[in-house]
Amino acid sequence: MVSKFQHITKQVEGLVEGILEDLGFELIDVEYLSSRGRWILRLYIDTEGGVTIDDCARVSGEIGDLIDVKDIIPHEYVLEVSSPGLDRPLKKEKHFLEAVGKKIRIRTVRPIGGRRIFVGRLKKFKDGVLDLEWEGKSLTFSLSDLEKANVVYEFDI
Repeated sequence: MVSKFQHITKQVEGLVEGILEDLGFELIDVEYLSSRGRWILRLYIDTEGGVTIDDCARVSGEIGDLIDVKDIIPHEYVLEVSSPGLDRPLKKEKHFLEAVGKKIRIRTVRPIGGRRIFVGRLKKFKDGVLDLEWEGKSLTFSLSDLEKANVVYEFDI
């Protein structure tokens, strides 16, 4: 069953993804949530060279009115446009392919072996299946097993 939140994020994705591509940006993720009594619609965008504050402001100006005109969100909300950051979310197959060899954190839809969170190195990704090296073991997950996934940034010390 699709929640109200998922329905809104899917509508926004469908509305803005092509426009962002035309502007030279990739839509990484859309979040719709309530925080401290206010509704927030957060878009994460990226480009090859990274995203600047000016890029975020430009996208906000281009997209904000369009979302309002389409009346996707029937109440007041705050639109935030941001870069995905160092712990970037992994949503699309392309993102997982780019993350091979990196440390990632996944949260599964259902518990596996009594746990839902796994942090390990993404060894391989192919055809919607990822191999994760976790605590010396190799675990296999399907994208449908995942609720959320993101890169874990490793600082060089």
